[in-house]
Amino acid sequence: MNNHSTIRLATEADCPLILAFIQGLAEYEKMADQVVASTEKLQQSLFGEKPAAEVVIAEYQGQPAGFALFFHNYSTFLAQPGLYLEDLFVLPEYRGKGLGKLLLSYLAKLAVERGCGRFEWSVLDWNQPAIDFYQAQGASLMHDWRITRVAGAELQALAASYPN
Repeated sequence: MNNHSTIRLATEADCPLILAFIQGLAEYEKMADQVVASTEKLQQSLFGEKPAAEVVIAEYQGQPAGFALFFHNYSTFLAQPGLYLEDLFVLPEYRGKGLGKLLLSYLAKLAVERGCGRFEWSVLDWNQPAIDFYQAQGASLMHDWRITRVAGAELQALAASYPN
C-alpha cells in the first residue's frame, strides 16, 4: 500500500457515499435506470439487524475514491465458505493509482483470514479493461459457467408456485 491510499470498513454514516458509488458504477455499466437502491435501504441491508453484505471504502489522499461490496457464500465441493465480490468501483479520476488492486488484495487477504476457499466475482463480457485487469491479478474466467437469475415478477411467480 502506498502512502496515499487506505482501505477502511464502511460505517452506517457512509450510506450516502456507498449509494453514490453504486450510481457511478451503474452509469459506467450503462444500467443507471436499474438502480432502485436508497440510503435507507442500504442502512437496513448493510447495517441493520441481519447485515447481508459488507463494504470497504478506498481512500486516496484522504478522499473517498472507490468501494467494494462483498458477502460470504459457500462451496459444497470445498465444504468451506467463500467470499463473493458483488461490486468494485473506483471513481474515474482515481483510476490508475492502484486502488482496484489494493481493494482486491485486501479482500483476498480477508478471505484467507476468514478461512475461505474461494474469492469470486462476475464481470460483464463487454468490459475488456476489467477482464484484463482481473486476469493480471491472477483471476480465471469461468467460461463453462453462466449466471442464472430470477427477479421481479418472475421471482414472485416462482415463489407463488411452491405448494402450500
